[in-house]
Amino acid sequence: MGELHRFTVHDVEAMAAAGILNEDSRVELIRGRIIDMAAIGVPHMMAVLRLTRLFVTAVGDRGVVSVQNPVRLDDFSEPQPDVVVLKPGADARGATLPRPADVLLMIEVADSTLADDRAEKASLYAESGIADYWIVNCVDETVEVHRNPQDGGYREVRRDCRDGDLQPLLLPGVLLSVADIFGLTRS
Repeated sequence: MGELHRFTVHDVEAMAAAGILNEDSRVELIRGRIIDMAAIGVPHMMAVLRLTRLFVTAVGDRGVVSVQNPVRLDDFSEPQPDVVVLKPGADARGATLPRPADVLLMIEVADSTLADDRAEKASLYAESGIADYWIVNCVDETVEVHRNPQDGGYREVRRDCRDGDLQPLLLPGVLLSVADIFGLTRS
């Protein structure tokens, strides 16, 4: 059997222009593979809604909160993370998608995708130089914080539970509680 064909972001754009993929297609491009995105369940949706409200309020003009929109990491990867906080002005460029240099914080909300978010996405984001990557783990109601990207992985990984507070690495003064992300009360 031969090698698999790797799609580029330009291939995917051409598929969309030809009507093969449309704006309702729930896919993302990861390392040249077009991946069907998992259906969004209620816990996932509620976590994204709470994260959006919390970050829009806490970040203000210090960043742009982007929800379930693509980020172009390279010619072969254009994931659609659940929440991204971008540098101020990243939304003013017009026709270009955000790049890794625009990202202050990348967040995936995970339940059925937890294994992929910990492995494939974590290594992809680390390779792209994303300094601060969080996995909002709906299964265990924890937030996994990944920092210090090096050699295709993150050297620092920690889990914060219900009573924990989180401070984004590149957004000093922004403080969120894990309990607020999950709509819980602290123990």
